[in-house]
Amino acid sequence: MTIDLYYLPGSAPCRAVQLTAKALGLDLNLKLTDLMAGEHLTPEFIKLNPQHTIPTIDDNGFALWESRAIITYLVDQYGKDDSLYPKDPKKRALVDQRLYFDIGTLYARFADYYYPVLFAGGSYDPAKLEKINDAMKFLDIFLENSKYVSGDTLTVADLTIVATISTYDVIGYDLSPYKNITRWFENMKSTAPGYKEANEEGCIAFKGLVDSLTKK
Repeated sequence: MTIDLYYLPGSAPCRAVQLTAKALGLDLNLKLTDLMAGEHLTPEFIKLNPQHTIPTIDDNGFALWESRAIITYLVDQYGKDDSLYPKDPKKRALVDQRLYFDIGTLYARFADYYYPVLFAGGSYDPAKLEKINDAMKFLDIFLENSKYVSGDTLTVADLTIVATISTYDVIGYDLSPYKNITRWFENMKSTAPGYKEANEEGCIAFKGLVDSLTKK
């Protein structure tokens, strides 16, 4: 059994998939995909994924993209139990809500604020920064009375959100006003399986890209 992962180390969504694989004890066949060189636009890749996005997995002929779809699939398909993505409808619904919060709010606002500056030479918009601050306040509330983002056990919601939060952190966003987030983040760094290899090294790669793009 081989699961190919088409990825870039600096990508937070790709790192969420790698973190989930580590938590499941899965070995991924990592296929570095250079977007700058157009490797996602080859006929072979477009046949695999018509949207030509990463991360994309190829699980023995089954192709899937969108990181949050991938991580829930991996748990359903390969998890020894359902702890990372509970089968109980209410527990699963809460995990799903956090996944949707990440893609629709937390990560979306990161991209909306930083990407126009990093990739298009734009200027930072203070109104967009306020939206990020609001998103952080929501996450801090989610963590007010629980160890993890959707309760007291580690789930895929933590794995995708820590990929996002660590990206904010490495780019210099100040997390210190959010005490519950910082507590949770420190815990995730020390307890998430394979954190250094699956996430921290990719964060460093992303910081290197940011530094190269913002050189005067």
